Amino acid sequence: MSNYQTLTTTLQQSGMRITPQRVAICKLLTETEEHPTAAQIFEQVKAQYPSISLATVYNTLDTLVNLGALNVLGHAGDDHVHYDADTEPHVNLACISCHKIVDIPSEHVHHLDSEITSASGFKLLGARVLYYGLCPECQSKPQGKAKTW
Repeated sequence: MSNYQTLTTTLQQSGMRITPQRVAICKLLTETEEHPTAAQIFEQVKAQYPSISLATVYNTLDTLVNLGALNVLGHAGDDHVHYDADTEPHVNLACISCHKIVDIPSEHVHHLDSEITSASGFKLLGARVLYYGLCPECQSKPQGKAKTW
């Protein structure tokens, strides 16, 4: 996983000013086990920096994603885009009922990266492996309560 200094250095090299708000965004991304949405990041950083705008959050996230320092994940059945500061190869599992996303390390992802590089000639900058399903907690709920996708 990236540390916040790596993310802030990436922003600085892209020409962005390193403001306290952007540092707070980077710290939140690297210190959480969650896979937050832009709105969740905005709400958490706003508590400390009330003047922050949602545009600042989106611009910061977009820059980090475009430079490969942050992964953007699809929605977890909740129609919201989630972000992941762990750019090391791994598998994400998204529960379509409670929308929890968890990371699973897998040596197979490393092998897949090598296979794809060899077969395509691409220099891979990142990858996203995202599986959808029901987490153990949601599987134990009565079927009538589980949301469907």
